[in-house]
Amino acid sequence: MGCCETQRNNTCCSTICGCEDEIHSTEKRKIVIDFMYLDLSICTRCQGTEDSLEEAIADVAKVLELTGAEVVVNKIHIDSKEKAIQYRFESSPTIRINGKDIQLEIKESLCESCGDLCGDEVDCRVWVYKGKEYNVPPKAMIIDAILREIYSNNELSGNGKQSKEKEYEIPENLKRFFDSMGQKDV
Repeated sequence: MGCCETQRNNTCCSTICGCEDEIHSTEKRKIVIDFMYLDLSICTRCQGTEDSLEEAIADVAKVLELTGAEVVVNKIHIDSKEKAIQYRFESSPTIRINGKDIQLEIKESLCESCGDLCGDEVDCRVWVYKGKEYNVPPKAMIIDAILREIYSNNELSGNGKQSKEKEYEIPENLKRFFDSMGQKDV
């Protein structure tokens, strides 16, 4: 029996027993999910990714509650080169959990929806999960990423800040998209 188990109240006995960690660990762990996209009105990949993300969060809601995790979802419309630079946006759509992209390798293919939107050929993200390629991330892929973050013991996420060691340059594909959108507005 631990030293605090002998007491009937929730105060620690002030000895070095480690029980204070249990008492003070009721603080919720924050899971910040950034969903970044180019378009939700036309792009089927962005729409499908939003749906998969919402379904994944709903499916793991009980686990999140039981682990004391608080989830914050930020839906960020990347509608300019400036925003792309600000968020270090690599490909659309993107899901980051505590600042880390759930898909480490960027793979893209022609996206007809975004091409129709801007009037040029544009590539959007292809998700690779368990050796297969998808235009929309499978719900299981998102759940795996959320659970890995919940159960990881490291604090390497830097409070949701993306590492800025590597110099960011907006990808050519996104430059072309924003340039084409700008020409449509003229």
